[in-house]
Amino acid sequence: MNLHIIKHPLIEHKLTMMRDKNTNSKVFRELLDEIAMLMTYEVTRNWDMEPVEIETPLEKMTGHTLKNSEITIIPILRAGLGLLNGVLKIIPKAHVGHIGLYRDPKTHEPVEYYCGLPKQMDAEAIVVDPMLATGGSSSAAITMLKKKGLKKITLMVLVAAPEGVELLNREHPDVEIYTAALDRELNENAYILPGLGDAGDRVFGTL
Repeated sequence: MNLHIIKHPLIEHKLTMMRDKNTNSKVFRELLDEIAMLMTYEVTRNWDMEPVEIETPLEKMTGHTLKNSEITIIPILRAGLGLLNGVLKIIPKAHVGHIGLYRDPKTHEPVEYYCGLPKQMDAEAIVVDPMLATGGSSSAAITMLKKKGLKKITLMVLVAAPEGVELLNREHPDVEIYTAALDRELNENAYILPGLGDAGDRVFGTL
């Protein structure tokens, strides 16, 4: 399974605060922003590097830079926007795309209602969404992004359910999944347990 659970005391501490039902939207957003920054270090850990000759104030040396300087962050609307700023603080030169989906009430199939992507189709793409529940929306978004030409895709989520991880690994075995926590299960309404509620509502204060 292409699943990476990022274990770090600061992430676990902040995520516990986010799970608390008494945490208000302001604090929830701040914590999500901070966790996104911490997770970005791990998401990018294995990116390819290449040598570059530079000159320090004292002498010449060989340093290393990212081999692929084109990076695109793609939040799945709307909750994915909560992770965006944290990632951009670590990778400020990244381009930003957006993808929006809804499920057709009759067919239950995902329908794209918005997709705005930069032109760099060879970019390292990080798709961000706080929750990986059933995996349906994330899988559909990744499928659509692949059809548009993106190939190097990583999924970064805050909390995942086993059902969503299984679906993503089955439908997109080439996509690495990074999460701060793998929770127990989904309930009958497809909410993650123990979870943290509806991430979008908690980010934007629309409870």
